[in-house]
Amino acid sequence: MYDLIIIGGGPAGITAGIYAVRHKLEALMITKGFGGQMARKAVAIENYPGFENISGADLVEKFVGQLKKHDIEIIKDSVKRVKKKGEQFEVETSQEGKYQSKTVLVATGADPRPLEVPGEKEFIGKGVSYCTTCDAPLFAQKTVVVVGGGNAGFEAAIAIQKHAKKVYILEFASQIKADESNQKKAKETGKIEVITSAALKKIEGDNFVQSITYQDRKSNGEKKLSVEGVFVEIGNVPATGFVKELVEFNQKDEIKIDPKNNQTKTPGLYAAGDVTEVEHKQIVIACGEATKAVLSIYDHLEKGK
Repeated sequence: MYDLIIIGGGPAGITAGIYAVRHKLEALMITKGFGGQMARKAVAIENYPGFENISGADLVEKFVGQLKKHDIEIIKDSVKRVKKKGEQFEVETSQEGKYQSKTVLVATGADPRPLEVPGEKEFIGKGVSYCTTCDAPLFAQKTVVVVGGGNAGFEAAIAIQKHAKKVYILEFASQIKADESNQKKAKETGKIEVITSAALKKIEGDNFVQSITYQDRKSNGEKKLSVEGVFVEIGNVPATGFVKELVEFNQKDEIKIDPKNNQTKTPGLYAAGDVTEVEHKQIVIACGEATKAVLSIYDHLEKGK
């Protein structure tokens, strides 16, 4: 019987593991891998305290190195299901493992919804980005395209244009979905051009992105744009299916939590990081949210004694 099972090995999960062990909790971490979005898509991180510039992979390595200096049990596996039985939880994994715990922290993050077009995977970190905050400064005086014309796409474009020479917004629908205020801000920059009824078909380049091809859905003809960067803003997919019966979701399928202690609607079940409804998705915020959650879990267990 564990005091705490942490599900996920991204910034939130790793931080939770460090704090759990430091508070003498008998903890188990279950994760498919380490780093989450920080490892997959952050080319250069310039906003994490203590590092003026560090790659996502290098920061993950430092996170994991610190975690493994502590005595925490780690299982490389994915979680199929979380059940609550009385006052305890049972966590079942894909490899048919079953583990019991007094509390559970969900820190599985959210994966950006992929474009699923030729060239996307090949150019991740070489012009294809899923993180405006992380990577926009890398495209100074370059021409880029943001795929997605919702609020997220427009907000990304507005942020990117502060660095880039030119920003295109590609929207699949015939009408823009973003709020009027965001559309007005984009227009006022003078650097953002919106293309509607556009279906991205492929991303091409040599060592880095050089162009995209999209289908004009009005004429059915294909058109090519010379760009040096592609920012994907078509939504995220929170990894929450294994816990859906125990939590409530917002409209984005993010887990609703009590902002004071990160507890879900189920006592003893907590969540932290990008998997939750916390507004800003940042590494430092995920770490802070995980810290708050573990301290709350510790208080919860102490009161239970």
